[in-house]
Amino acid sequence: MSTAKDLCIITMDEGPEAGVGQGDLSLVLAGAELIDLLAVQAVSLDGHSIVPGGPYEPHDELVAEALSELIRQLPYESVEGWLWRRGRDLSATYHASLEAAGQLTRGRRALLPFGNDHLEVAETPVRRRARSRWEAGEPTLLALAAAAGVVATRDEEAGGHRNAAVVEDEAVATVLASVDDALTELEAVRQRRSIENAAFANVWRAP
Repeated sequence: MSTAKDLCIITMDEGPEAGVGQGDLSLVLAGAELIDLLAVQAVSLDGHSIVPGGPYEPHDELVAEALSELIRQLPYESVEGWLWRRGRDLSATYHASLEAAGQLTRGRRALLPFGNDHLEVAETPVRRRARSRWEAGEPTLLALAAAAGVVATRDEEAGGHRNAAVVEDEAVATVLASVDDALTELEAVRQRRSIENAAFANVWRAP
């Protein structure tokens, strides 16, 4: 099971029409990988530091890649540091992996026969597994999808209970909080660049 791959599929199935920001998704995918590694005790957290755990042989190639990138000597890497380092272009990596494995197909939008092909999720056991977790309201997947900007259509009360179940695991809660902080920082960087670009453009427009 790879929560990150399931998350990729859900964002394509359920994401807003404009799509999920690739930078945002990359950070959330790095968080998903870390949560999966925590679940199998391949890592643990000491405060906000990622401590390598016992031996573990992942069946998923990208989880194996994530495991190989852990910093295994002191000082250990912080969760936030991991999100930014591992998350660099990670959404593109996952989309490429899913496409190579036949989990994504290239379709064509209706009424646009001359190109504009786009990736669609293929109907496979992998998609059915992701949909099953999503439709069952699996707490971790819901929380990660919400962080990426995908909101489940759920009864509000039930959604509250599911989110509370995630927070009960202290390590998972720490990762989710760090993901939120990183997304906030990324948005601040975008806004700052937008202001700087607007100011630069105004210089050229000035008489």
